[in-house]
Amino acid sequence: MNVIDKPQTSRRRPRETPKGRQVDPRALLEIKELLGARPRRRDLLIEFLHLIQDRYGHISAPHLAALADEMKLAQAEVYEVATFYAHFDVVKDGPVPPPITVRVCDSLSCAMAGAEKLLAALPGKLGPGVRVLRAPCMGACDRAPVVAVGHVQVPHSAPDKVAAAVAEGSHAHAYRGGKDLAAYEAEAGYALLRSCLAGKRTREEIIKAVSDAGLRGLGGAGFPTGRKWTLVRAEPPPRLMAVNADEGEPGTFKDRYYLERDPHRFIEGMLIAAWVVEAAAAYIYLRDEYPEIRLMLLQELAKVEAAGLTRYTRLELRRGAGAYICGEESAMIESIEGKRGLPRHRPPYVAQVGLFGRPTLEQNVETLYWVRDIVEKGAPWFTSYGRRDRKGLRSFSVSGRVKNPGVKLAPAGVSARELIDEYCGGMAEGHTFKAYLPGGASGGILPASMADLPLDFGALEPYGCFVGSHAVVVLSDQDDIKAVALNLMKFFEDESCGQCTPCRAGTEKAAKLMANGPWDGSLLTELAAAMRDASICGLGQAAPNPLLCVLKYFPEELKKPLGSWQ
Repeated sequence: MNVIDKPQTSRRRPRETPKGRQVDPRALLEIKELLGARPRRRDLLIEFLHLIQDRYGHISAPHLAALADEMKLAQAEVYEVATFYAHFDVVKDGPVPPPITVRVCDSLSCAMAGAEKLLAALPGKLGPGVRVLRAPCMGACDRAPVVAVGHVQVPHSAPDKVAAAVAEGSHAHAYRGGKDLAAYEAEAGYALLRSCLAGKRTREEIIKAVSDAGLRGLGGAGFPTGRKWTLVRAEPPPRLMAVNADEGEPGTFKDRYYLERDPHRFIEGMLIAAWVVEAAAAYIYLRDEYPEIRLMLLQELAKVEAAGLTRYTRLELRRGAGAYICGEESAMIESIEGKRGLPRHRPPYVAQVGLFGRPTLEQNVETLYWVRDIVEKGAPWFTSYGRRDRKGLRSFSVSGRVKNPGVKLAPAGVSARELIDEYCGGMAEGHTFKAYLPGGASGGILPASMADLPLDFGALEPYGCFVGSHAVVVLSDQDDIKAVALNLMKFFEDESCGQCTPCRAGTEKAAKLMANGPWDGSLLTELAAAMRDASICGLGQAAPNPLLCVLKYFPEELKKPLGSWQ
């Protein structure tokens, strides 16, 4: 048969619309109105998702599609970011969540204070129009148990107190307890920054002052601050700066404490550091659990800009969205860029290739808080404090079974026993000191018999622990150490970003083995070794620390059945 004589097959009709979810015109108009004149930059994606969540109480599939269209991004790219963060309620086709969400912190300090009882009581107390969820640490361990109505925290929560907060509404207001710009300037605030900007001080002078004082990164890593500034300055411009105000480590709340009381001391330290490394912009990444602080900072940063103090460094405040992993510096940078908070492989390091591919100075809030005092008062003032051959001051977040929890400013090298006795008024009534976490959830667990060790960088590593962000959680004879370790492992399981198998699967498997019991020490040790050796970042590498400490220091606990927080 000739080719032209072959019967014609029916052709498929062309699609009337492109593949994938179509953009709803009404949703697109709503997104355009919501975004207003804001630039449609890729790094603002998370900020735009917050706008949708705040306006509608959830993020619908039509709004996701419209946002992707407006920003010229793939819908999959927007969806993967929105579903990565716990504070975004993405609704594809199911029912929308109730108008009010109540989050109950179930991390260690709150669990010890009765979080499980709250979780059991609140659904019946609040009724079907309120959604009650478990949530990780909210940075209010000294006020345990804490509940967030929306994102507004209710300290020392009880069912009736939470019900009253729900009835009143959950609208955040700017924090008013700290010093504003006028009060700070009345105490010679920003005089040091102005002298730097006027050329009366040199960058080398500032670096020498913080180096002589031994100032270190106080977010957990403890890297020498002066050395970090020098390394960043050695990289080619333009350089940037990123500030980690996303303290999510269970037991840690010191950054919140300083931001609430004296925010401009931190801001001045940040601007001085930015001046030293000649950073064109500084990005403050603040956790979403601090809404009042965010509103306050927006107001105070605007005042600082109006005062002409930011003419060399642009300031941007970015809002986290409920992801502990974004406390890791490279994951935080990914989030600032509007992406999922997945830690980067290193090298290259952030100081070389950081935010938007530029050399980046990354610092913690408390580190920057001390810059002004150290330079003005001199390094000898700072180093005059200390115990056990350690020098400097440290801010400890102390919670758990003590009479007076809170942020305690103490000399470097202080011991856990001294913190309890001298700074916290001793143990809580009816409790006997049994054990303590020296560095939050990832820092391990030590028995009371080892409470005279110095709580400082490098002092606890020989014992399988570290001081980290200086979060000390005190345990008593009424606490089950196995239940404590399981609570911490469940936290890591929930907060793993899922990028690497050793952490993603390891934390899940460890939690199941620990919960089902009896504990198989050799199997758990083997699993912990795989997580430590093969995880990409510190979350998976440090997650086994509490578990290994229980096996090493509390063998008698292994024979007991797993306790309950009820």
